[in-house]
Amino acid sequence: MSKKKRPSAAQRAKQSAKAAAREQRVRAEHRRTLIFAAVLLGLLIGLVIVAIVNSRDNDDAAAPPRANSSLVPSADHARGHEWDWVIETNRGDISIVLDGNTAPQAASVLLSLNQAGFFASTDCHRVRTEEPFFLQCGSPDGTAAGGPPYRFGPVENAPADNRYPAGSVVMVRSGDDEYSMGSQFFIVYEDSTIETADGRGYTVVGRVTAGLDIVRHVAEGGTITGASDGQPAQSVILTKVATA
Repeated sequence: MSKKKRPSAAQRAKQSAKAAAREQRVRAEHRRTLIFAAVLLGLLIGLVIVAIVNSRDNDDAAAPPRANSSLVPSADHARGHEWDWVIETNRGDISIVLDGNTAPQAASVLLSLNQAGFFASTDCHRVRTEEPFFLQCGSPDGTAAGGPPYRFGPVENAPADNRYPAGSVVMVRSGDDEYSMGSQFFIVYEDSTIETADGRGYTVVGRVTAGLDIVRHVAEGGTITGASDGQPAQSVILTKVATA
């Protein structure tokens, strides 16, 4: 029976070096595989994000522009004209000019509502004594929730710098929806900056030509609670809106 020859120390060292080299090659190959997989995954994620963005852009491009319902009076009824209004209140008369040149849609709506007697015997239900400074009117039930059976848009004649001069007559809307205007408006009695969530501003439909002192006097009386924003302590009732 022959004995198996044992490798010498030099042979064992050589074999060990070869094994270590093989292990290093395997580890290097594994690292390269992981790096390649990570790069590939990153590319795939990027392609998915681009596809989603393009899909959204295409959806937006394909979506039809918003439009008013058939209930909303046509802007053509007011386009190119101005009207002198006298708002008769229990505090005195406030004269304004409705501007159908710059805000024909809003002017047309207000004219139509007034012809239907919409504003008679309504309260100005809100006053702000801190910036933005305004008196808000036009809610038929005095709760800020009422209005005509429709909402309309878009925003017209909004100042690019969000600065509304004293005397501006401005349509009320939800700050994130330009097609949410109804019957309510506010009268700015001191220069004010007013911003909206969607950045589109508010429609300036007219300007006060006389009686702004009445609005300021109401604002000086504050709110019924003493807060800077709320129901005026001095009630303001619109008894009639007449064309001068």
